Amino acid sequence: MLDFRTFVDEATSDEVLEVPLCGTSLLDNPVFNKGSAFPEDERREFGLHGLLPPHVGSLEEQLARRYEDFRQKRTELQQHVYLRDLQDRNEVLFYRLMHTHVAEMMPLIYTPVVGEACQLFSRIYRKPRGLFLSYEHRHNLDALLANRPYRDVDVIVVTDGERILGLGDLGVGGMGIPVGKLSLYTLCGGIHPSRTLPILLDVGTDNPEALADPLYLGWRHERLRGSDYDAFIEAFVAALERALPGSLLQWEDFALPNARRLLDRYRDRLCTFNDDIQGTAAVALAAVLSAGKITRTRLVDQRVVILGAGSAGTGIADALASALKAEGLSETEALARLWLVDRQGLLHDGMPNLPPIQQRYAKPAGRVANCHAGLAPVIEHVRPTVLIGTTGQPGAFTEEAVRAMARAVARPAILPLSNPTSRSEAQPSDLLAWTDGRALVATGSPFADVLRDGRTYKIAQCNNAYIFPGLGQGVIAAGTPRVTDALFLAAAHALAECATVADDTGAPLLPPLEQIVPVSRRVALAVAAEAEAQGLVSPRTAEERERLIDSRWWEPRYRRLRRRANIA
Repeated sequence: MLDFRTFVDEATSDEVLEVPLCGTSLLDNPVFNKGSAFPEDERREFGLHGLLPPHVGSLEEQLARRYEDFRQKRTELQQHVYLRDLQDRNEVLFYRLMHTHVAEMMPLIYTPVVGEACQLFSRIYRKPRGLFLSYEHRHNLDALLANRPYRDVDVIVVTDGERILGLGDLGVGGMGIPVGKLSLYTLCGGIHPSRTLPILLDVGTDNPEALADPLYLGWRHERLRGSDYDAFIEAFVAALERALPGSLLQWEDFALPNARRLLDRYRDRLCTFNDDIQGTAAVALAAVLSAGKITRTRLVDQRVVILGAGSAGTGIADALASALKAEGLSETEALARLWLVDRQGLLHDGMPNLPPIQQRYAKPAGRVANCHAGLAPVIEHVRPTVLIGTTGQPGAFTEEAVRAMARAVARPAILPLSNPTSRSEAQPSDLLAWTDGRALVATGSPFADVLRDGRTYKIAQCNNAYIFPGLGQGVIAAGTPRVTDALFLAAAHALAECATVADDTGAPLLPPLEQIVPVSRRVALAVAAEAEAQGLVSPRTAEERERLIDSRWWEPRYRRLRRRANIA
């Protein structure tokens, strides 16, 4: 476990890192490695002469070299592997390259390409990153956490690999999700890369292809269930409390039976949230708010149908209900504007064995007798202004349903949010064709602009990266002990305010990815301010809040290194 010190040189005002490494050990460390950009004095001090080519390069030279190399890769998966290899060699160079080409490269390190990378994890595996906590080692979790690469950790993303994107149970291959998410915490939210920790809880897998694969890297056992699973999660949380108290823990891609109940069990005990439930909800809410700015309607004027009543769909409904109540509506009035449809049809109180997360949204069965056959009858009955999809089922937004929506609403907002791209409920080009170009479309995965009748329609991506990196930075900087729903509402409103929308048919609902860093900073400030307003932390002035966030914001540039005196 590495421990290093950061200080400011009083003579030069430069930030200096005092590191306990030298020679090849320094070159092998991605946080401190500068490659050919090590200056002469540091080459002498750290014993690097002879280990590097004699030319002292610059970060700009390295960027040009690496981008040229990147462009030679023929497939998106090859580009993903190349970028991950670069991250494992030189974090500063990796993030600087990502910053320079953010719109081009973000889809490569996260959705949609990360889905394929997770499926092929055991075949493209190169170098360990993060911690693999296997059920087989459940009695040694303290020792395993002590093996983390760096002592101080601000953010942890954990998954058990059971519901990776819309791809299902990928077992140990799910590690690609925490790694990708934490890359976005650094890229977008300014979290120091050494202060992030991806964790995979390996409790087996029910994926027969993985279990039969001779190259599979995980525990070859059917997935753990029931009390044994719960005891393992509790042991993990208890070990985390001992090793890293106060760190922000993000639950990621847990299956429906576990996602909500784990969040409910630990949200008042840890500084924690579930991005599939709360992050997805916040970015969807921001898109709905932005659509209202275009149509000049209020949130209370919307009628929302959500297709897919799992953890993501009910999370979006929860966020909308909270936002509606914040606008002055009662619980009953808020729920009257929300209609959830699952594979059995519209949720109603005549359905047996509805999970608790769905019961809140069940309509009286006698009033919705004609809405049980699928999406189109619900659309005809509700005449929604907003349609949201979280099913993971391509084509779930049928032409019949979308045309019915367009007949009733002048500018329908349609959000097919499932990812990767292959799982989207509809193609943006079809949605625009079926609505005569009137739909306001935002998707879960990136789609190209659509050209129709001489007009370019920019398709916004409802990417959780607009929310969780900034929220994480705001929570950590402010020292918030808990992550409340109000913090997500503040993040959603901040994101919506960043969208430059107008009465323009082709306007995107969210800011372009090129603006994601300043957007994340604005989200961080809004979250920190809301934490103060709730009394979770001591109040600060706006100027103090900005200085606090900016002082913590890591940027990809080389710092001066100083050798720790006691290195052997």
